[in-house]
Amino acid sequence: MEAKNEKPITVDEIKALAQKRLPAYVWRYYCDGADDQLTTLRNQEVYKNLVIRPRILRNVSSIDTSTRIFGKHYDVPIAIAPSAYQRLAGYNGEIDVAQAAFARGTNICLSSNATTSLEDVAQTLPQRDAKYPKPWFQLYFVCSREITKELIKRAERAGYEALVLTADTTTMGNRLHERKNPLKLPSDLSMANMTTIKGSGASKGRLILNAETAEEAAKIEREHSDLLVDSALTWTETIPWLRSQTNMKIILKGVLTAEDALLAIEAGVDAIIVSNHGGRQLDSVPATLEVLPEVSGALKGRIPVLFDGGISQGSDVFKALALGADLWGRNSVEYPGERALAHNGAEWRCGN
Repeated sequence: MEAKNEKPITVDEIKALAQKRLPAYVWRYYCDGADDQLTTLRNQEVYKNLVIRPRILRNVSSIDTSTRIFGKHYDVPIAIAPSAYQRLAGYNGEIDVAQAAFARGTNICLSSNATTSLEDVAQTLPQRDAKYPKPWFQLYFVCSREITKELIKRAERAGYEALVLTADTTTMGNRLHERKNPLKLPSDLSMANMTTIKGSGASKGRLILNAETAEEAAKIEREHSDLLVDSALTWTETIPWLRSQTNMKIILKGVLTAEDALLAIEAGVDAIIVSNHGGRQLDSVPATLEVLPEVSGALKGRIPVLFDGGISQGSDVFKALALGADLWGRNSVEYPGERALAHNGAEWRCGN
């Protein structure tokens, strides 16, 4: 009798296993989109509308899956996108994910809202050939310039190579389950990079979204103004200010139109990420794959076009690359007991 292999081998199988093992509130936080979740579902469904035209009698005996971004080598055109609160999934969270990514010859982008400090993640990563990239750090630009500046300086001191500015979170997405059941970190976890934040209460942005009156929202804003994501970011002020603070590469995350892609070029960013935040911020926007040809066509190869959204298998990666992406990413959490990385519902994944 053949031995049955119970180990999950697809993203959907890993996702199903994660749903069984994770507390319901954690699962919903990782996977839910905004409002009716139309964009979250659209991100996944759009791949089914594209077919591949195969060619035959080509020598494919030696395949090279590698790519280069900023002159650095990636064994595969896949990386780990920023995802918050990875230790909610158990084990060592961000450290496990980062080590797994490095072992596979690719890279990570650590979230500002990580449950492991950027220094601890950097210190646990193995030394590897200089041809490979150093980690990237994702930045939520909060109202306090001093807090934002300190995050940038810490990342630079710790050896991070690039700063990823998330530009689509000037207000929190209307995630209905989270509004009814606000996420609160357990007492043994914290937002490890935001050392000025005490306690494990619901996010301040979420509190504002749940405010029932304008007066209540204004009161929350006054009490927590320094720590709220800045809603006044602009092309003319924000990118130049970041340039004045760091020598790291600057990557802009959240581009969905050719117009904004061209403005990103004018602003002098080093790369963009075509992203709709997994449909977690604004519902009823296009799937990222739908806008990828428009955006990559406008840039014409002048800067790297990175991409996320909905990919669950190798043929999906192929489709994204064929439509103009240089690197693809997905959110991931650790699969317990393995150095695998399981689907987290929104963004980047390291294949195993």
